[in-house]
Amino acid sequence: MTSRSLHGVADQSASLDDYARVRRAIRFLTENWRSHPDLDQLAEQMELSPTQAQKLFNRWAGLTPKQFVQAITLDHARELLAGHETVLDTAYDVGLSGPGRLHDLFVTHEAMTPGEFRNRGAGVEIAYAFHPGPFGLALVMATPRGLCGLAFCDSEDARAETLADMTQRWPAAIFVEDASRTTPLAARIFDSHAWSPDTPLRVVMIGTDFEVRVWETLLKIPFGRATTYGDIARHLGKPNAARAVGAAVGRNPVSFVVPCHRVLGKSGALTGYHWGLTRKRAILGWESRLA
Repeated sequence: MTSRSLHGVADQSASLDDYARVRRAIRFLTENWRSHPDLDQLAEQMELSPTQAQKLFNRWAGLTPKQFVQAITLDHARELLAGHETVLDTAYDVGLSGPGRLHDLFVTHEAMTPGEFRNRGAGVEIAYAFHPGPFGLALVMATPRGLCGLAFCDSEDARAETLADMTQRWPAAIFVEDASRTTPLAARIFDSHAWSPDTPLRVVMIGTDFEVRVWETLLKIPFGRATTYGDIARHLGKPNAARAVGAAVGRNPVSFVVPCHRVLGKSGALTGYHWGLTRKRAILGWESRLA
């Protein structure tokens, strides 16, 4: 192995160690936000000095621990849902020119044909690779037409489980590990400076007609805002289908980019997330800072 390869492995290992510390910090703050834990308590959880803890948390989460606590409280979640109009009804009336909308405006999408979905991806080649990111290891998957999968795992040991979770969605597809095809996508997904209207990120949705309609609706939720399963059901003209909407949201194969993390429970509670509530809070906090 070359020195450059060794350096890359060391950098990735350090990145994962840092995320593990931040993940513990997020869990601690989430479970103890009512008591307003101080920096010394947080540093103890992260096994760092207070100064190191503050810098690391700020670098990964994009905001201070105090700001993060404010961003994840239920009161904050309820504020996101406040108003007489639903978020989806007013999505294109607010903040269209603000920097927080960049991610939404620079994503374009298409759906695979019903036949391709019924065939469980037969004949479709999907490249995949794992990449370090702001929310842990990210599994990035792509067809020649664009990004088709984005998933997360917490450690090197969890790679196989995460890959199996994603590949079973399209069991007849041809899966090829090819970082050269996924690295450019990984770089663009998490770097707001790379979001450009001239070269929108293309997403390929592989699912049933109803699932695709739900996922398309998720793309209409403004950056830094949130909605509920019931609002999405009403938006689709199926007001009694909140449970079916929840199931479709849970099967979203393109996490983060197709923002299923912006869907909350009816009361504003941060309900289940396929890749873990801790990560959902981290993503919402990250978006809160950008927005």
